[in-house]
Amino acid sequence: MTIWIMILLSGFLVLAISFFYLGTRFLKFLNPAFSAKLSKAKKILLSLLLALIFFLIAFLLLDFINAVICFLYFSLVWCICDLVFLISKKIFHFTPRHYYSGFAAVIISLIVLSIGWYQAHHVWRTNYELTTTKDIPDFRILMFADSHLGSTFHADEFADHIERIQQEKPDIVVIVGDYVDDSSSREDMIRSTELLGQLQTKYGVYYVFGNHDRGYYSEGRRGFNAQDLMNELEKNNITILQDKTLLLADSLYLIGRDDFSSRDRKQMSELVSPLDKDKYMIVLDHQPADYINQEKENVDLVLSGHTHGGQLFPFNQVGKWIGVNDLVYGHEKRSLTDFIVTSGISDWAVKFKTGTKSEFLVIDIKKSIP
Repeated sequence: MTIWIMILLSGFLVLAISFFYLGTRFLKFLNPAFSAKLSKAKKILLSLLLALIFFLIAFLLLDFINAVICFLYFSLVWCICDLVFLISKKIFHFTPRHYYSGFAAVIISLIVLSIGWYQAHHVWRTNYELTTTKDIPDFRILMFADSHLGSTFHADEFADHIERIQQEKPDIVVIVGDYVDDSSSREDMIRSTELLGQLQTKYGVYYVFGNHDRGYYSEGRRGFNAQDLMNELEKNNITILQDKTLLLADSLYLIGRDDFSSRDRKQMSELVSPLDKDKYMIVLDHQPADYINQEKENVDLVLSGHTHGGQLFPFNQVGKWIGVNDLVYGHEKRSLTDFIVTSGISDWAVKFKTGTKSEFLVIDIKKSIP
């Protein structure tokens, strides 16, 4: 908790510095003769006013959180551009007639944020191929996490994703947490869950809770609670694995964990100890935060989401650096265990992905040939 408080305070400090910095940069676009007539105090006030106007425009077009993201990116890019032009002037001994670094900063910032918006709202297909010495049939898992319904898509757009998922002909579909959010509507939840129920698979569709699924606020905010969500999932033949295990094809165990935030969550050893270790064990665990125990139990595969792939460059690895995530994105092998973390099929409050992209995963598991 202390670490998060420090990060939050640091964020406010950076935002305050960015406010002042961007304001002074915007001032450079004004007529030099006009700026020269202003006192130092008036220049500071005008620069803050210009920064505030920029922030309000971003806020009206987006929302508070995404206005902050835009503001910070403009500040970062602008600082880099100013530094590059300053070094260039020192090396090549020239004084530009116009504020070229400012124009470059605006253009580059808009390009970066546009790419980030596209990467958050467009969904890619990512494929992993794994092998095992255990005796299993060829097995295809379709996995997605962090749909946060209503964030970057509603039920109508979700129907398109479901169609693409069906085309993959998966043996199972697994939803690894944060299917809904506090801002999800009841209508979206019900319609999207009905779409999930229409998927045709060999062994079914499975779901585990994420930290957002139960909601952080009262049910009145989104019109449904965790039990309503569970009822709709079960009504549409979606199996909820809440610290439960299930044997598939007499050769693979599916182990669904309650979310890391749950006080009643079972230990990994409790779930694995009764199982036949000769069978392939797949763990669905929303947050990638229990790798030591999962590796210790020699499970074969752990699937997680939660991190959104690090979300924003250059802060992708912050979760790992401060110790709240064991892996931020991708595939990692530890001893006998494969760990995979997805960046998510959608997004949370932040509408940009500058350090990753939205995706669903196709995971093919095959028995290795001796």
